[in-house]
Amino acid sequence: MTVTLMKTPAETAYTDAFNPQGALADVRKSAFAQFAETGLPHRRMEDWKWTDLRQLMSSPLPPVSGTTASAGTIDALISASPFGDVARARLVFVDGAYDADRSSLPATGDVEFASIGSDDLPGWVSDKFVAGSTDPIAALNLAYMSDGAGLRVKAGSSMDAPIELLFVTTAEQAATYTTRNVIVLEEGASATLIETHIGGSGEYVHNAVTQLHIADNARLDRVKVQEEGLEAIHLSNTEVHLADSAYLKDFTLTIGGHATRQQGFITFEGEHTESNVSGAFLLTGKQHNDTRLVIDHAVPNCLSRELFKCVMDEAARGIFQGKAIVRRDAQKTDGNQSSHALLLSDEAEFDAKPELEIYADDVVCGHGATSGDLDENQMFYRRARGISETEAKSMLIGAFAAEAFDDVESDAIREVLGGLAEGWLERRKAG
Repeated sequence: MTVTLMKTPAETAYTDAFNPQGALADVRKSAFAQFAETGLPHRRMEDWKWTDLRQLMSSPLPPVSGTTASAGTIDALISASPFGDVARARLVFVDGAYDADRSSLPATGDVEFASIGSDDLPGWVSDKFVAGSTDPIAALNLAYMSDGAGLRVKAGSSMDAPIELLFVTTAEQAATYTTRNVIVLEEGASATLIETHIGGSGEYVHNAVTQLHIADNARLDRVKVQEEGLEAIHLSNTEVHLADSAYLKDFTLTIGGHATRQQGFITFEGEHTESNVSGAFLLTGKQHNDTRLVIDHAVPNCLSRELFKCVMDEAARGIFQGKAIVRRDAQKTDGNQSSHALLLSDEAEFDAKPELEIYADDVVCGHGATSGDLDENQMFYRRARGISETEAKSMLIGAFAAEAFDDVESDAIREVLGGLAEGWLERRKAG
């Protein structure tokens, strides 16, 4: 029996605001129709059973683009990015719109940039705007995308200096901000990309999609830091397409947001390809983070690794859903996923749902999940040497999370991540 759900105030706001125009009007209409089939995800949907957006988004948060905030407010949030001394180029988006005056483009001509909000998009961007997944939030993003970064690294180019995509949400309005990135690495190219999300203290939703297209023999090192405001809802989808002998390293650190739902869809489209996906949650209070990762081994001779380290304090809740699909022809697949939780209080909760869906017979695949609290012997060792309890906990938390970003290629980026992880507890206690 089909149960019809009444529209929530948030769904009504999205419907009332929908008015597609311009060259992408048909694309937006198709995407919104896809979203409207289900509306906001809810607990009756298996993939969303731990994150009911119909309840979380209880008030209307209409989509907007552009800021009403003061220059001082914007600059203060931009300065909060921990990668200011690391990135050699920075593309800044404020309340869903590209800010050219606060951005610095890559110095080399080997990288081509296009603002997604432009009326005249190059084909290598606009050709990617198809409904790549059946997820309703990804469809809603396509319907309402306001701006974002189109980046193309030309064939054979090596971009050693990191490029930062900095998304600042001032929270001056209780609204939904919708951004989308299209990253294309042509054959033999390599690049390091940082994606940073920082927000103010008000209520808002940030719906973000990043599409990664990595061609033959290309390599991408990507680091994402999510430090939205603590009243924010962060919804993100990362769609990855890997060609022959492509290589991906992807790490996500989640610190901010009241509620976070992050999804990754990685498809192996070429043989002899490797992906290493890792992440860390650092959650406290009543923060909620639900990460879902789907790895699709569609071809033979590929390797995937997933590692997530999750720290929950007070009444925080973390969820990791990892699914690996091995298609019938994907022989010689090597895949492994694991998630490990550190629970700092009796009220903290961690849920793990590892899945393997294997149709080939010549494969090596496995998964595992653990949870526990801080090692009392390690705490005693540090306290006995005059280290305060908070500092000792911070050191152990930093060491626990560090395994997830040990493979980050850049020493400078890895040092920043280590500082964020180790200093997290002290910053939260001080706040």
